[in-house]
Amino acid sequence: MSASSPVPGTIAGNAGKPILLPEVLLDGVAAEAVQGGATGKFFTRLAISSGEAGFHTIAEGLGRLLMSYASAASTPFSLDRSAMIVLLIREDKSAELWVDTAAMSLNIITKRAIKAGQVVFQSDIADIVGMDFPCLEIRDTDSLVVLFRKDWGFGLYFDFNPDKKLDRAVASRQLGRLYRVLAYRHLYETMADPGIVDRLIARGWFPFVEILGDEFRNLAEHCAAGFPMEVAENALLAAFTDTRLENLLERWRARPHFAAKMPLLEAALKHFRADEPIAAIKIAITEIEGVLRSAYANAAVPKPRIHHLLDFAIESAVSKSGAGDTLLLPEAFARYLGAYTFAQFDPASGTSHAGSRHAVGHGAADPTSFTKAKALQVLLTLDQLAFYT
Repeated sequence: MSASSPVPGTIAGNAGKPILLPEVLLDGVAAEAVQGGATGKFFTRLAISSGEAGFHTIAEGLGRLLMSYASAASTPFSLDRSAMIVLLIREDKSAELWVDTAAMSLNIITKRAIKAGQVVFQSDIADIVGMDFPCLEIRDTDSLVVLFRKDWGFGLYFDFNPDKKLDRAVASRQLGRLYRVLAYRHLYETMADPGIVDRLIARGWFPFVEILGDEFRNLAEHCAAGFPMEVAENALLAAFTDTRLENLLERWRARPHFAAKMPLLEAALKHFRADEPIAAIKIAITEIEGVLRSAYANAAVPKPRIHHLLDFAIESAVSKSGAGDTLLLPEAFARYLGAYTFAQFDPASGTSHAGSRHAVGHGAADPTSFTKAKALQVLLTLDQLAFYT
Protein backbone atom coordinates (compact mmCIF):
# COMPACT_ATOMS: atom_id res chain seq x y z
CA MET A 1 0.00 0.00 0.00
CA SER A 2 1.46 3.37 -0.96
CA ALA A 3 1.67 6.26 1.46
CA SER A 4 -1.09 8.05 -0.44
CA SER A 5 -3.50 5.10 -0.39
CA PRO A 6 -6.56 5.49 1.84
CA VAL A 7 -6.71 3.49 5.05
CA PRO A 8 -9.29 0.67 4.78
CA GLY A 9 -12.58 1.88 6.21
CA THR A 10 -11.97 5.53 5.41
CA ILE A 11 -13.21 7.67 2.51
CA ALA A 12 -10.50 8.85 0.14
CA GLY A 13 -12.43 11.92 -0.97
CA ASN A 14 -15.16 13.16 -3.25
CA ALA A 15 -15.49 11.70 -6.73
CA GLY A 16 -15.04 15.03 -8.47
CA LYS A 17 -15.33 18.79 -8.21
CA PRO A 18 -18.41 20.92 -7.57
CA ILE A 19 -20.07 23.27 -9.99
CA LEU A 20 -19.23 26.73 -8.61
CA LEU A 21 -22.09 29.20 -8.69
CA PRO A 22 -21.31 32.89 -8.11
CA GLU A 23 -24.69 33.75 -6.61
CA VAL A 24 -27.71 31.68 -5.56
CA LEU A 25 -30.67 33.64 -4.24
CA LEU A 26 -32.72 30.94 -2.54
CA ASP A 27 -34.14 31.36 0.96
CA GLY A 28 -37.26 29.19 1.17
CA VAL A 29 -40.10 27.37 -0.54
CA ALA A 30 -43.70 28.56 -0.48
CA ALA A 31 -45.90 26.30 1.63
CA GLU A 32 -49.08 27.78 0.17
CA ALA A 33 -50.25 30.01 -2.65
CA VAL A 34 -49.60 33.68 -1.85
CA GLN A 35 -50.77 36.73 -3.77
CA GLY A 36 -48.46 39.65 -4.36
CA GLY A 37 -48.27 41.89 -1.31
CA ALA A 38 -49.87 39.30 0.96
CA THR A 39 -48.33 37.30 3.80
CA GLY A 40 -47.99 33.54 3.67
CA LYS A 41 -46.22 30.50 5.01
CA PHE A 42 -42.82 29.37 3.72
CA PHE A 43 -40.73 26.29 4.36
CA THR A 44 -37.18 27.03 5.44
CA ARG A 45 -36.49 23.43 6.48
CA LEU A 46 -38.19 20.30 5.17
CA ALA A 47 -37.61 16.56 4.72
CA ILE A 48 -39.95 14.90 2.23
CA SER A 49 -39.99 11.76 0.08
CA SER A 50 -41.54 11.20 -3.33
CA GLY A 51 -44.34 9.22 -1.71
CA GLU A 52 -45.63 12.31 0.11
CA ALA A 53 -48.01 14.96 -1.19
CA GLY A 54 -46.28 18.06 -2.47
CA PHE A 55 -42.94 16.44 -3.20
CA HIS A 56 -43.02 16.68 -6.97
CA THR A 57 -44.04 20.33 -7.05
CA ILE A 58 -41.21 21.30 -4.70
CA ALA A 59 -38.56 19.00 -6.18
CA GLU A 60 -39.30 19.90 -9.79
CA GLY A 61 -39.19 23.60 -8.98
CA LEU A 62 -35.86 23.31 -7.16
CA GLY A 63 -34.48 21.02 -9.86
CA ARG A 64 -35.30 23.43 -12.68
CA LEU A 65 -33.78 26.30 -10.70
CA LEU A 66 -30.53 24.39 -10.08
CA MET A 67 -30.25 23.38 -13.75
CA SER A 68 -30.78 27.00 -14.71
CA TYR A 69 -28.01 28.15 -12.36
CA ALA A 70 -25.67 25.43 -13.68
CA SER A 71 -26.38 26.34 -17.32
CA ALA A 72 -25.68 29.99 -16.58
CA ALA A 73 -22.32 28.89 -15.17
CA SER A 74 -21.62 26.97 -18.43
CA THR A 75 -21.74 23.61 -16.59
CA PRO A 76 -25.16 22.14 -17.44
CA PHE A 77 -26.29 18.80 -16.04
CA SER A 78 -29.27 16.50 -16.50
CA LEU A 79 -31.56 16.10 -13.52
CA ASP A 80 -32.97 12.89 -15.03
CA ARG A 81 -29.56 11.20 -14.90
CA SER A 82 -28.52 12.42 -11.45
CA ALA A 83 -28.70 10.27 -8.33
CA MET A 84 -27.31 12.62 -5.65
CA ILE A 85 -27.38 16.42 -5.77
CA VAL A 86 -25.98 18.48 -2.90
CA LEU A 87 -26.14 22.26 -2.85
CA LEU A 88 -24.21 24.33 -0.32
CA ILE A 89 -25.08 28.03 -0.28
CA ARG A 90 -22.47 30.06 1.56
CA GLU A 91 -23.23 33.10 3.67
CA ASP A 92 -22.15 35.43 0.82
CA LYS A 93 -24.66 33.61 -1.51
CA SER A 94 -21.96 31.88 -3.54
CA ALA A 95 -22.60 28.16 -3.80
CA GLU A 96 -21.17 24.73 -4.50
CA LEU A 97 -23.35 22.36 -6.50
CA TRP A 98 -22.24 18.73 -6.26
CA VAL A 99 -23.85 16.47 -8.88
CA ASP A 100 -23.07 12.79 -8.21
CA THR A 101 -19.60 13.73 -6.95
CA ALA A 102 -19.98 14.22 -3.18
CA ALA A 103 -18.88 11.27 -1.06
CA MET A 104 -21.80 10.01 1.02
CA SER A 105 -21.82 7.80 4.11
CA LEU A 106 -24.64 6.09 5.98
CA ASN A 107 -24.71 5.76 9.74
CA ILE A 108 -26.01 2.28 10.47
CA ILE A 109 -26.57 -0.08 13.36
CA THR A 110 -25.14 -3.46 12.37
CA LYS A 111 -26.31 -6.94 13.25
CA ARG A 112 -22.77 -8.20 13.75
CA ALA A 113 -19.28 -6.95 14.53
CA ILE A 114 -17.66 -5.54 11.39
CA LYS A 115 -14.01 -4.58 10.93
CA ALA A 116 -12.83 -1.47 9.08
CA GLY A 117 -12.63 -2.16 5.37
CA GLN A 118 -14.85 -5.25 5.57
CA VAL A 119 -17.63 -5.67 3.00
CA VAL A 120 -21.10 -4.88 4.39
CA PHE A 121 -24.21 -6.52 2.95
CA GLN A 122 -27.81 -5.41 3.29
CA SER A 123 -28.39 -8.43 5.51
CA ASP A 124 -25.86 -6.93 7.97
CA ILE A 125 -27.93 -3.77 8.47
CA ALA A 126 -30.14 -3.58 11.55
CA ASP A 127 -31.01 0.10 11.17
CA ILE A 128 -30.11 3.23 9.20
CA VAL A 129 -29.99 6.29 11.44
CA GLY A 130 -28.14 8.94 9.47
CA MET A 131 -26.65 10.17 6.19
CA ASP A 132 -23.59 12.41 6.00
CA PHE A 133 -21.21 13.95 3.48
CA PRO A 134 -17.87 13.49 5.24
CA CYS A 135 -15.67 15.12 2.60
CA LEU A 136 -17.66 18.33 2.17
CA GLU A 137 -16.81 21.50 4.05
CA ILE A 138 -20.21 22.29 5.52
CA ARG A 139 -20.23 25.41 7.66
CA ASP A 140 -22.63 26.47 10.40
CA THR A 141 -23.69 29.45 8.28
CA ASP A 142 -24.41 27.41 5.12
CA SER A 143 -27.76 26.56 3.59
CA LEU A 144 -28.07 22.91 2.58
CA VAL A 145 -30.17 21.26 -0.13
CA VAL A 146 -30.01 17.51 -0.88
CA LEU A 147 -32.01 15.75 -3.57
CA PHE A 148 -31.30 12.06 -4.08
CA ARG A 149 -32.64 8.96 -5.79
CA LYS A 150 -32.94 5.56 -4.07
CA ASP A 151 -34.36 2.62 -6.01
CA TRP A 152 -37.73 3.82 -7.39
CA GLY A 153 -38.11 6.86 -5.17
CA PHE A 154 -36.58 10.22 -4.28
CA GLY A 155 -35.77 12.09 -1.10
CA LEU A 156 -35.46 15.84 -0.62
CA TYR A 157 -34.06 17.70 2.37
CA PHE A 158 -33.34 21.38 2.67
CA ASP A 159 -32.43 23.78 5.45
CA PHE A 160 -32.08 27.39 4.35
CA ASN A 161 -30.75 28.14 7.81
CA PRO A 162 -32.17 31.63 8.45
CA ASP A 163 -30.53 31.75 11.90
CA LYS A 164 -27.10 30.80 10.50
CA LYS A 165 -26.83 27.88 12.90
CA LEU A 166 -27.05 24.83 10.68
CA ASP A 167 -27.94 21.77 12.75
CA ARG A 168 -26.01 19.00 11.02
CA ALA A 169 -27.21 16.35 13.47
CA VAL A 170 -30.82 17.07 12.50
CA ALA A 171 -29.88 17.05 8.82
CA SER A 172 -28.12 13.69 9.19
CA ARG A 173 -31.07 12.10 10.99
CA GLN A 174 -33.64 13.43 8.53
CA LEU A 175 -31.61 12.35 5.50
CA GLY A 176 -31.13 8.94 7.11
CA ARG A 177 -34.88 8.70 7.65
CA LEU A 178 -35.58 9.52 4.01
CA TYR A 179 -33.05 6.96 2.81
CA ARG A 180 -34.47 4.35 5.20
CA VAL A 181 -38.06 4.96 4.07
CA LEU A 182 -37.08 4.60 0.41
CA ALA A 183 -34.80 1.58 0.87
CA TYR A 184 -37.36 -0.29 2.98
CA ARG A 185 -40.55 0.98 1.39
CA HIS A 186 -42.09 -2.51 1.32
CA LEU A 187 -41.64 -2.76 5.10
CA TYR A 188 -43.28 0.58 5.84
CA GLU A 189 -46.12 -0.12 3.42
CA THR A 190 -46.76 -3.44 5.15
CA MET A 191 -46.69 -1.87 8.62
CA ALA A 192 -49.12 0.82 7.44
CA ASP A 193 -51.71 -1.83 6.49
CA PRO A 194 -53.49 -2.84 9.73
CA GLY A 195 -55.15 -5.82 8.08
CA ILE A 196 -51.84 -7.42 7.09
CA VAL A 197 -50.17 -6.47 10.38
CA ASP A 198 -52.99 -7.98 12.43
CA ARG A 199 -52.83 -11.22 10.45
CA LEU A 200 -49.05 -11.42 10.76
CA ILE A 201 -49.15 -10.81 14.51
CA ALA A 202 -51.94 -13.37 14.94
CA ARG A 203 -49.59 -15.83 13.26
CA GLY A 204 -46.75 -14.69 15.53
CA TRP A 205 -44.68 -12.79 12.97
CA PHE A 206 -43.08 -9.36 13.17
CA PRO A 207 -40.35 -7.67 11.10
CA PHE A 208 -37.67 -8.80 13.52
CA VAL A 209 -34.28 -7.23 12.82
CA GLU A 210 -32.72 -10.59 11.97
CA ILE A 211 -35.19 -11.23 9.11
CA LEU A 212 -35.51 -7.70 7.71
CA GLY A 213 -35.43 -7.60 3.94
CA ASP A 214 -36.49 -10.38 1.59
CA GLU A 215 -37.27 -12.88 4.34
CA PHE A 216 -39.87 -10.73 6.03
CA ARG A 217 -41.12 -9.52 2.66
CA ASN A 218 -41.79 -13.14 1.68
CA LEU A 219 -43.80 -13.69 4.87
CA ALA A 220 -45.78 -10.48 4.32
CA GLU A 221 -46.50 -11.25 0.67
CA HIS A 222 -47.79 -14.73 1.52
CA CYS A 223 -49.97 -13.22 4.23
CA ALA A 224 -51.33 -10.47 1.97
CA ALA A 225 -52.10 -12.92 -0.83
CA GLY A 226 -53.79 -15.40 1.48
CA PHE A 227 -51.30 -18.13 0.52
CA PRO A 228 -50.45 -20.90 3.01
CA MET A 229 -48.01 -19.37 5.49
CA GLU A 230 -46.31 -22.72 6.03
CA VAL A 231 -44.54 -22.34 2.66
CA ALA A 232 -42.88 -19.07 3.65
CA GLU A 233 -42.26 -20.28 7.21
CA ASN A 234 -40.52 -23.44 6.02
CA ALA A 235 -38.29 -21.40 3.69
CA LEU A 236 -37.36 -19.13 6.57
CA LEU A 237 -36.65 -22.05 8.91
CA ALA A 238 -34.34 -23.59 6.30
CA ALA A 239 -32.31 -20.35 6.23
CA PHE A 240 -31.44 -20.64 9.92
CA THR A 241 -28.32 -22.72 9.55
CA ASP A 242 -25.95 -23.61 12.38
CA THR A 243 -23.73 -20.69 11.36
CA ARG A 244 -26.61 -18.23 11.54
CA LEU A 245 -27.73 -19.55 14.92
CA GLU A 246 -24.17 -19.23 16.19
CA ASN A 247 -24.23 -15.58 15.07
CA LEU A 248 -27.30 -15.09 17.26
CA LEU A 249 -25.43 -16.55 20.23
CA GLU A 250 -22.43 -14.31 19.59
CA ARG A 251 -24.68 -11.26 19.55
CA TRP A 252 -26.35 -12.30 22.82
CA ARG A 253 -23.03 -13.03 24.51
CA ALA A 254 -21.94 -9.48 23.74
CA ARG A 255 -24.92 -7.97 25.61
CA PRO A 256 -24.40 -7.59 29.39
CA HIS A 257 -28.08 -8.18 30.21
CA PHE A 258 -27.98 -11.52 28.36
CA ALA A 259 -24.90 -12.76 30.21
CA ALA A 260 -26.60 -14.47 33.18
CA LYS A 261 -29.09 -16.14 30.84
CA MET A 262 -26.61 -17.64 28.40
CA PRO A 263 -26.66 -21.24 29.76
CA LEU A 264 -30.44 -21.28 29.28
CA LEU A 265 -30.34 -19.56 25.90
CA GLU A 266 -27.65 -21.91 24.65
CA ALA A 267 -29.81 -24.85 25.74
CA ALA A 268 -32.82 -23.38 23.92
CA LEU A 269 -30.83 -23.05 20.69
CA LYS A 270 -29.47 -26.57 21.12
CA HIS A 271 -33.02 -27.93 21.26
CA PHE A 272 -34.04 -25.76 18.29
CA ARG A 273 -31.18 -27.21 16.23
CA ALA A 274 -32.28 -30.70 17.25
CA ASP A 275 -35.85 -30.06 16.00
CA GLU A 276 -37.20 -30.10 19.55
CA PRO A 277 -39.43 -27.01 19.57
CA ILE A 278 -41.28 -27.89 22.77
CA ALA A 279 -38.11 -27.78 24.85
CA ALA A 280 -36.81 -24.72 22.96
CA ILE A 281 -40.01 -22.76 23.62
CA LYS A 282 -40.34 -23.88 27.24
CA ILE A 283 -36.82 -22.64 28.00
CA ALA A 284 -36.70 -19.47 25.91
CA ILE A 285 -40.12 -17.90 26.31
CA THR A 286 -39.77 -17.22 30.05
CA GLU A 287 -36.32 -15.71 29.47
CA ILE A 288 -37.80 -12.82 27.47
CA GLU A 289 -39.00 -11.28 30.72
CA GLY A 290 -35.75 -12.30 32.41
CA VAL A 291 -33.64 -10.43 29.88
CA LEU A 292 -35.87 -7.37 30.24
CA ARG A 293 -35.55 -7.48 34.02
CA SER A 294 -31.77 -7.77 33.77
CA ALA A 295 -31.57 -4.72 31.51
CA TYR A 296 -34.02 -2.81 33.71
CA ALA A 297 -31.99 -3.66 36.82
CA ASN A 298 -28.98 -2.00 35.24
CA ALA A 299 -31.11 1.14 35.03
CA ALA A 300 -31.40 1.05 38.85
CA VAL A 301 -35.21 1.09 38.94
CA PRO A 302 -36.59 -1.29 41.62
CA LYS A 303 -39.45 -3.82 41.38
CA PRO A 304 -40.68 -3.29 37.84
CA ARG A 305 -43.94 -4.75 36.55
CA ILE A 306 -44.15 -6.13 33.03
CA HIS A 307 -45.57 -2.92 31.54
CA HIS A 308 -42.64 -1.03 33.08
CA LEU A 309 -40.26 -3.47 31.41
CA LEU A 310 -41.90 -3.06 28.01
CA ASP A 311 -41.93 0.71 28.29
CA PHE A 312 -38.26 0.66 29.27
CA ALA A 313 -37.32 -1.51 26.27
CA ILE A 314 -39.14 0.79 23.85
CA GLU A 315 -37.64 3.94 25.35
CA SER A 316 -34.18 2.37 25.12
CA ALA A 317 -34.68 1.51 21.45
CA VAL A 318 -35.95 4.99 20.61
CA SER A 319 -32.97 6.52 22.43
CA LYS A 320 -30.55 4.23 20.61
CA SER A 321 -31.93 4.72 17.12
CA GLY A 322 -33.13 8.31 17.50
CA ALA A 323 -36.79 7.78 16.56
CA GLY A 324 -39.76 5.51 17.01
CA ASP A 325 -40.13 4.68 13.31
CA THR A 326 -36.64 3.38 12.50
CA LEU A 327 -36.09 -0.17 11.29
CA LEU A 328 -36.03 -1.29 14.92
CA LEU A 329 -39.74 -0.34 14.95
CA PRO A 330 -39.86 -0.07 18.76
CA GLU A 331 -43.40 1.28 18.97
CA ALA A 332 -44.75 -1.44 16.68
CA PHE A 333 -42.78 -4.06 18.61
CA ALA A 334 -44.43 -2.89 21.84
CA ARG A 335 -47.80 -3.58 20.23
CA TYR A 336 -46.59 -7.00 19.10
CA LEU A 337 -45.43 -7.92 22.61
CA GLY A 338 -48.69 -6.69 24.14
CA ALA A 339 -50.92 -8.40 21.58
CA TYR A 340 -49.01 -11.64 21.23
CA THR A 341 -46.14 -12.55 23.55
CA PHE A 342 -47.54 -10.96 26.72
CA ALA A 343 -51.22 -10.93 25.80
CA GLN A 344 -53.60 -11.22 28.73
CA PHE A 345 -54.62 -14.83 29.30
CA ASP A 346 -57.37 -16.39 31.41
CA PRO A 347 -56.54 -20.06 32.17
CA ALA A 348 -60.26 -20.79 32.63
CA SER A 349 -61.04 -19.72 29.06
CA GLY A 350 -59.31 -22.70 27.47
CA THR A 351 -56.03 -23.40 25.69
CA SER A 352 -53.93 -20.83 23.89
CA HIS A 353 -50.86 -20.93 21.63
CA ALA A 354 -47.22 -21.63 22.44
CA GLY A 355 -46.20 -18.08 21.53
CA SER A 356 -47.96 -16.75 24.63
CA ARG A 357 -45.65 -16.47 27.62
CA HIS A 358 -48.61 -16.66 30.03
CA ALA A 359 -50.21 -19.66 28.34
CA VAL A 360 -46.93 -21.60 28.34
CA GLY A 361 -46.25 -20.59 31.94
CA HIS A 362 -49.72 -21.73 33.05
CA GLY A 363 -49.41 -25.00 31.15
CA ALA A 364 -52.42 -24.01 29.04
CA ALA A 365 -50.86 -23.80 25.57
CA ASP A 366 -52.24 -26.10 22.89
CA PRO A 367 -49.64 -28.90 22.48
CA THR A 368 -50.04 -28.82 18.69
CA SER A 369 -48.93 -25.16 18.63
CA PHE A 370 -45.40 -26.02 19.83
CA THR A 371 -44.01 -25.86 16.29
CA LYS A 372 -40.54 -25.00 15.12
CA ALA A 373 -41.89 -21.82 13.57
CA LYS A 374 -43.23 -20.77 16.99
CA ALA A 375 -39.84 -21.60 18.51
CA LEU A 376 -38.11 -19.37 15.96
CA GLN A 377 -40.50 -16.52 16.76
CA VAL A 378 -39.60 -16.78 20.46
CA LEU A 379 -35.88 -16.76 19.66
CA LEU A 380 -36.27 -13.78 17.32
CA THR A 381 -38.23 -11.92 20.00
CA LEU A 382 -35.31 -12.43 22.39
CA ASP A 383 -32.91 -11.36 19.66
CA GLN A 384 -34.86 -8.16 19.05
CA LEU A 385 -34.17 -7.14 22.64
CA ALA A 386 -30.44 -7.43 21.97
CA PHE A 387 -30.79 -4.40 19.68
CA TYR A 388 -33.08 -2.48 22.03
CA THR A 389 -31.36 -2.45 25.41
